[in-house]
Amino acid sequence: MLRSAHSTIPFAALALALALAVGAGGPAGATDFEVWLVDQSNAPGLAWGGTIHVFAGDDLMGEELAGAAAVETIDLAGATDALCMASTGAHPVRPHMLFFNSTHTHAVLSFVASGHVVVFDAGARAPVACVRTTPGAGGARQAHAAFPAPDDSYLLVANQNGKLLERIATDYEGGLFALDPAATLDLAGCTTPSGSPCQLAGVRPDNAPICPIVAADSRLGFVTLRGGGLLVVDATATPMRILGEYDSATVHGNGCGGAQAGGSMFVTSGGGTASNLAEFDVYRFPLAGYDPANPPNTPAPQVVYSDDAGHERDAHGLLVTKHGRYVWVGDRHANVIEVLDVATSARVATIDLVGPDSDDPTPDLMDLSPSGNRAFVALRGPVPLSGDPHVATGTTPGLMVLQVDQGGRGGAVK
Repeated sequence: MLRSAHSTIPFAALALALALAVGAGGPAGATDFEVWLVDQSNAPGLAWGGTIHVFAGDDLMGEELAGAAAVETIDLAGATDALCMASTGAHPVRPHMLFFNSTHTHAVLSFVASGHVVVFDAGARAPVACVRTTPGAGGARQAHAAFPAPDDSYLLVANQNGKLLERIATDYEGGLFALDPAATLDLAGCTTPSGSPCQLAGVRPDNAPICPIVAADSRLGFVTLRGGGLLVVDATATPMRILGEYDSATVHGNGCGGAQAGGSMFVTSGGGTASNLAEFDVYRFPLAGYDPANPPNTPAPQVVYSDDAGHERDAHGLLVTKHGRYVWVGDRHANVIEVLDVATSARVATIDLVGPDSDDPTPDLMDLSPSGNRAFVALRGPVPLSGDPHVATGTTPGLMVLQVDQGGRGGAVK
């Protein structure tokens, strides 16, 4: 999220635990942008907590970066915990993904273990609302990710183990944030437009939603599923309505990376669990043509890049470079970033992240500086508190800065 004394610059961002969000929210004029980094670790002596580390963008744009440190931290065991206890009667546990609304005035943080979604006034660094998801499959509830609609009218929430797709109505100016139960889509019990069960062995065997990516029109939601398959929904309908259904043979499981570029939605699948250790796929979906009358797997996505050859891989995290020319897709296991040309859908480069700074950086999510010449990558550490350990365990928890070269075609660790 970006903010300056004179203007607000739109800038998409997201963060995963020990991952990253780019944004602004500090005092006007303090810096052009900020990087928000979420640490899942509990507060000392507590079973909940966590921290958001806020870095000044100026400190990450120079030549000497070793001394860069967070300019502020937000202790989630403080005001955030107090607000959630007052609002829901439960502690927020395991902060996971963080996004900013389109005007970058507010941050949205999901708590994967407890199912809370907390909205922050970014400038004040203060929580202003805490909403908890609904118990779903087997009584479980989580909030793996809460994606803001580009028009700022709602949050699309992946209630992962509850297997529910939920919606929170948002009014950032008015300070009103409320779960809309009538909008909920039960991914374990619903029926697709073709008459098939949404969750079905051999088709979509495990409908835990991972990342519900909202298109720029604020209507279409592309919902990745843990066991494979994908659903395209009208996220504005009440209840939310399935417009397109895809099976696990067409879209593999555990996708958690998506962004719109070149008139398409790029979506990943990855080796996120022990059942699919070797998976790295990038799909390109059209932004039109979805209709309940279509047969399954229509319109067909293009497989832009796939490496499922038996060696462990894990596509996780995706960004679009400045001017939309290239898509970067990180691999937590292989410690690389694959570079895809948006115009041709071809892989054009591989960026190796291993070097003197880290022998196993385990890149998670990433984002881009406003200028487009620096990328910020969140790194996993040796004690991951979420994600399958085989891909989520690294040696260097923290933040990696890359120099972006050739307009996004290449890059190197800075």
